[in-house]
Amino acid sequence: MRAVFGVLGPVSAWDDAGEPIALRGPRHRAVLARLVVARRRVVPVGHLVDDLWEEPPAGAVSAVRTFVAALRRALEPERPPRAPARLLVTEGPGYALRAEPDAVDAWRFERAVTAAATLPPADALGRLDEALGWWRGPGYAEFAEAPWARAERARLAELRLHAVERRAGARLALGLAAEAVPDLDAHVTEHPWREDAWRLLALALYRTGRQGDALAVLRRARALLVEQLGVDPGPGLRQLEADVLDQAAHLDVAHSDGTHLNAAGPDAERPSGAAPASEVRPALGPDAPDPAGAAARVWARAAADYDRAVSAGARARLELTVGLLRSLALTGGEGLEAARAHRVAAVAAAEELGDPELTARVIGAYDVPAIWTRADDPEQAARIVAAAERTLAALPAPGHAAARARLLATIALETRGTRSPTDAPEAADLATLAAATSPGSGFGPVPASGPGPASPGPGSPVRAPAAAGPQSAAPQAAASPGPEPRARRAAREAEEIARRLDDPALLAFALGGRFMQCFERAGLAPERDAIGAELVALSTRHGLVAYEVLGHLVRVQARSALADFATADRHAAAVDDLADRHELPLVGVFTQWYRALRLVATGHPTGPEAEAAYRAAAARLDGAGMPGLERGLLPLALLCLRLTREDQGATLPADRGADRIAARSADWGPYAPWVRPLFLLAGGRRAEAATALRAAPPPPHDLLYEALWCLIGRAAVGVGDRAVIRLARSQLLPADGELAGAGSGLLTLGPVARHLAALDAALAEPEGS
Repeated sequence: MRAVFGVLGPVSAWDDAGEPIALRGPRHRAVLARLVVARRRVVPVGHLVDDLWEEPPAGAVSAVRTFVAALRRALEPERPPRAPARLLVTEGPGYALRAEPDAVDAWRFERAVTAAATLPPADALGRLDEALGWWRGPGYAEFAEAPWARAERARLAELRLHAVERRAGARLALGLAAEAVPDLDAHVTEHPWREDAWRLLALALYRTGRQGDALAVLRRARALLVEQLGVDPGPGLRQLEADVLDQAAHLDVAHSDGTHLNAAGPDAERPSGAAPASEVRPALGPDAPDPAGAAARVWARAAADYDRAVSAGARARLELTVGLLRSLALTGGEGLEAARAHRVAAVAAAEELGDPELTARVIGAYDVPAIWTRADDPEQAARIVAAAERTLAALPAPGHAAARARLLATIALETRGTRSPTDAPEAADLATLAAATSPGSGFGPVPASGPGPASPGPGSPVRAPAAAGPQSAAPQAAASPGPEPRARRAAREAEEIARRLDDPALLAFALGGRFMQCFERAGLAPERDAIGAELVALSTRHGLVAYEVLGHLVRVQARSALADFATADRHAAAVDDLADRHELPLVGVFTQWYRALRLVATGHPTGPEAEAAYRAAAARLDGAGMPGLERGLLPLALLCLRLTREDQGATLPADRGADRIAARSADWGPYAPWVRPLFLLAGGRRAEAATALRAAPPPPHDLLYEALWCLIGRAAVGVGDRAVIRLARSQLLPADGELAGAGSGLLTLGPVARHLAALDAALAEPEGS
């Protein structure tokens, strides 16, 4: 039996006779849908568990296996017992759906829309009519809220809108303007921000002799865009309005040779706002008014010429698209979010072409620098890493050194705050890690890579082992036996290749990946500072502006960790200057947070003044497109501010503002596990706090590593957990001379030395006291 799958609507399956296949419950359909989203690739069982449950039950893995077994029986009912499955297969750590390319309606739809771009209007119209008829509702309809389906749903929805507009364009090209009007009218009502849809509707009305209605539509579009979005119509709409008023001859349906005008709407890859080739007017005279501006006119004409010269299916379009996405990511919040979404689609499209060299170029061309060590969309990042690994394996050997280096740097950059699936698992919780690193466990002090702890600043004590008792044997760093993590190894290999090739841009990309992997232990601010210094020098010599900004930001963070705010100030000023000169609006988010941190660390502000500085910095994050940075950051910064002022002996006012700082109801985002024990302690629930502390996972190796270990140490002292106290001490000791958390450039808990002193004091007390 051959199974056919439908995801353009509710998730369904049919046999080769067209009869529905019973898929049983919603989790069975969720497993099937998740495997369809993976496009024949393996989905590890652990990922399926995470995708099916917000809080997986104890038997989640067994349940997934039960769902898969039931799906296999439904999809291959005639498969003999013990015979291997041929459709829903087990491979490596998980499962894959090996459906044929034409067995899934979404895959067929995508190919049909792509093919229609190369067909004559009559053939394209038939192909698009058929393809749009496959839609039974929104894509993956019953999984609208599932994070794993979000990107694919959005991609399919965008593709469907594009197909509707292409079909209208084909009708216009065939002289069927009257047939196009009803569908286009409904289309712009449902999707009023699509300028090409308004353009097509106005053109259809004009060609049916309704010039007044065409002008009314164009003015309605203008009013909508100006009043609700605050933007003027793009050059395509403006030009069409002028042409309708002029009754321009080129708006007629056909050329004299019988071929049709290109009214099919924009190609998928044409930049938003670019006028179609058929609507680009001759150059304006020197005295003519130019409301669009010279830059907009050049953009529109170049895009139109590219549309004419390069076929829609050309592979060069994919590479050009990634170049545009790289620039788009640097423009601001909406641009960054759009770039991330389109990047995944571009990589998937490249992989479908089966050319690993092209795929390597598409993946590696998106060398957007990153300064924050938590991904904004972990699922998208994981998909990019998986694609880079597959492409590395598929690249012909030998050769392609630069392409390999870019893929390796991509892996290092995107695997931030996480571990590769191929890495040995870390301890699940602090209790396990404390047991593994306790005296007598078999793990001794582990030499860490890179330079040793930073030299203590002026007046800072040199930390000696905690006095009195067996606890003084605590290791310098928590043991982490096993091979080097995959992402760190990738960063090192990318840097080695880039230096060997003497390629400045490639080296800058590789150094960005190395920075992202320079958090294997506390106290590495000096090493990151050296990376930042090399990035600044390299980028200044070779005009790599984005990486020059990255280098300065890295140095802002590193010098803040080392309490060298004079140097950090100079780099923050350099960042702001570069951002102003090169229109990089996102950069100001980080420099404003830095200045709030600097005020807290050096200015001795009042509580309300410091809180106001943090809240003003957090306001810059609204709409910045960086949820990995934004979520939970303001509450964490305010909590650190309060705890630091308490440690300094400040008298805190008992007002609502102070209560808000420690509000348990705040959205703590990813930091909740390390904050919760402190709230439980504050509420007098010591036993619950001790349980929550031991159940918390070890902090990720990122820019807030030291700060989170200070919170852990504080809670451990509060509940008297000597094993976790020793563990926190061993993790923080290499950063003895640093300011806890200041390496983030965002917040601080004060000197690490002060926290170590509190841990030493707790260990020096008699056990059980």
